[in-house]
Amino acid sequence: MSRPAQAPPEDDPLNPKVSASALDFLLIELVPLAQRITEQLHAREQALVEEYKRSRIFNRTASKTPVGYQQKDGSGAEAAATDGSITTTAVGRMDESGAGESGVTTLGFPVMSEKTRESVFWRLDGMGYRVGQGLVERFSVNKPRPTTPLDAIKFICKDLWILVFRKQIDNLKTNHRGVFVLTDNRFQPLSRMSVDRRTGIKGAEEALERAQTYLYFPCGVIRGALSGLGVEVTVEASSTEIPVATFQIKTKGAKP
Repeated sequence: MSRPAQAPPEDDPLNPKVSASALDFLLIELVPLAQRITEQLHAREQALVEEYKRSRIFNRTASKTPVGYQQKDGSGAEAAATDGSITTTAVGRMDESGAGESGVTTLGFPVMSEKTRESVFWRLDGMGYRVGQGLVERFSVNKPRPTTPLDAIKFICKDLWILVFRKQIDNLKTNHRGVFVLTDNRFQPLSRMSVDRRTGIKGAEEALERAQTYLYFPCGVIRGALSGLGVEVTVEASSTEIPVATFQIKTKGAKP
């Protein structure tokens, strides 16, 4: 009589509780959503600033105009409009070149300004940080706690990476002074991206620029997971060729 197959343990990374494609679809939506939210907040902030400026100009002009006196060039509000100040409601933040908060490249892909990119980074990094902390609390509870930063990094390279991206990190390097470099030769969120080779170098550069924003959330996941293991780090990510992704992790007090 054969025995029934034993169910895998609850904390087994190879025993997922959700669809394997859930995170892929989440990231596909998270990045443009974070960009839209950031740009809408910037546009609203700019509109409020312009409205405040118009109200000050109107009040200043009205205070200088005697009661019952009509200016030749129109009302006080019209005079304020000829004062050289911007009176139109802003629909997007303008940069020094006159382009909007998000310009459009020759290939039709939206490009973030530096201010937008920074805001999107902190938004996605913060989301990833909370996810990383939660994953560590859930899946390391029955395992020996890492005693050194290297042990914590190995946990990231094996257990966490399998849990989140269904494979291990391909390469781990360290200078043994607190700096670690993790390389994934086929990073899952970038593996679905493509480059139009007909556009030449320009197309490759824009593809890498777009790919960079999809590394912000994983950076937060790594930082949050290591924080949950008691290791405070800073994480930077880059991609020199799709779908390769490189994560540089520096522990507190690391020496290059």
